[in-house]
Amino acid sequence: MKKINKGGRPTKLESQKRKYPLNLKLTTTENLTLKAKVKIAGITRSEYVRQAIIKGTIKQRITPEILDFIRKLCGMANNLNQVARKANAAGYSDTRIEYLYLADKIDNLLNEMRK
Repeated sequence: MKKINKGGRPTKLESQKRKYPLNLKLTTTENLTLKAKVKIAGITRSEYVRQAIIKGTIKQRITPEILDFIRKLCGMANNLNQVARKANAAGYSDTRIEYLYLADKIDNLLNEMRK
């Protein structure tokens, strides 16, 4: 027997159905911020959250290893400033080797951070 098309909306695939509810609690500030952003975007709150999940980026916390690199870089920058101060006072001659050594260490540390 031939199926008769009754019209109406076609059925969704199982992967397209939204069947997982999300309960979310917000502070007053978070709620007002969300409302403002939803109004500007001109979409529903649900759609805004869906788009934030798909398109949004979350910055992960700084790891202790990265914090250690940052501390080392700050120390090296301080040493480099002291070398520059000495170089200005002495006429750039005796501090060139120390400067190149520190610059090389900073480059190595930055390369490690990029890995």
